[in-house]
Amino acid sequence: MKTGCINLAGYKMISFDKIPSTQDYALDLVASGDARDHTVVVALAQSAGRGRYRRTWVSHHGNLYASFIFNAEERDPCLSYVVAVAIAETLIAFGITPQIKWPNDILIDGKKVAGVLIEYAGRFVVVGIGINVKSNPTVSSYKTTKLDKYTDVDCSDLLVKLMKNLDKWRRVPFADVRARWTELAAGLNRIVKYRGTNVELIGINTTGALILRDGTRYILAYGDEISMPTSTDDKKTS
Repeated sequence: MKTGCINLAGYKMISFDKIPSTQDYALDLVASGDARDHTVVVALAQSAGRGRYRRTWVSHHGNLYASFIFNAEERDPCLSYVVAVAIAETLIAFGITPQIKWPNDILIDGKKVAGVLIEYAGRFVVVGIGINVKSNPTVSSYKTTKLDKYTDVDCSDLLVKLMKNLDKWRRVPFADVRARWTELAAGLNRIVKYRGTNVELIGINTTGALILRDGTRYILAYGDEISMPTSTDDKKTS
């Protein structure tokens, strides 16, 4: 049920008590021609939430589920880093110390607390963000956590701070984003899989490509060509 449509922190916010997917609703706005820059679709719960590769995103009441619509004339390979830093900085504002697992999962104590789904449609990009606030799902492939375990956070306050940080970090030069992402990144100088081969993750370059090292050879990788270990405790390369 739709509960409201207001302007908040420079965004048009469309809110629901429960919806199948904020991401799909936002994409439908784009498809129907009703999308506008700086629109956010928010729900208290989702019945068909999804993450990358259409994986199910368990979406119980009490967490933050939001999809942001921004103008995007072309794909931005740096956007995932911008969004990850914005989320991490939002959590830092509430006294939490997060890490970023490539490309844009947010971890606390090595456990996933937030995820991102970025999809381009027409002249827009839809940035879906889910943050575990009051509950966290049980997932077989990785550990999860929730903000409530660390501090008392109101979803409305969290959303407003997130809006402001998204605007801030989308405006700054990518060099600043890259530096902050590197400071917060989990898994740097550790082993990742690249096309089935173990390589070392060195960092990201000035255009957002991953810098990998295979012995004395350096590789630039894009997109989903690497997979990160499920634990940030994997040993460094020798």
